Amino acid sequence: MISLIIVAYHSGSEKTDYSPKRNYKLDTEARYRRPYTAKDNTIIQKPRTIEGAPYVIDGDTIVIKKTQIRLFGIDAPEINHPHGKNAKWAMVALCKGQTIRAQVSDQDAHGRTVARCYLPDGRDLSAEMVKQGMAIDWPKFSGGIYREMELPDVRKKLWLADARQKGKMHVWEKFDARQKAGSARR
Repeated sequence: MISLIIVAYHSGSEKTDYSPKRNYKLDTEARYRRPYTAKDNTIIQKPRTIEGAPYVIDGDTIVIKKTQIRLFGIDAPEINHPHGKNAKWAMVALCKGQTIRAQVSDQDAHGRTVARCYLPDGRDLSAEMVKQGMAIDWPKFSGGIYREMELPDVRKKLWLADARQKGKMHVWEKFDARQKAGSARR
């Protein structure tokens, strides 16, 4: 009778895959794993692209779908600086009626999105502004890719933008002070 109970007990039990050695191995591996880092959770991101009709702010800044975009690698004069309005209208002429494709690459110190912008035919908007003499290459950010496209003496024409690139902000301050003094006399 006892043997019958033992046989019944063993036949009804399911075999488990429990092995003390195996579990010890798993516990040891878990114990010696390196700590979790943010790098473990990195997702490979495709470059973000924004496409749409642009609103032109100035010679190197546009807005597409409520995103203010600074054109990659160039510097154009500000609206209130010499040739600033010309640069803006050159950008307007290039973009008018076009759908611009902006490939976002970075964010600048002022929080603006920096992007390489392209016309529907594939032309680089930054390159087109430099070729027209309405902007200059900013090698600190572009690596000098637009420098060869610059017109002769364009840096003399766009002297304030050139001064900014060289860190001579006192030149800007003097210019702005003269502008304010001139408008106060009127």
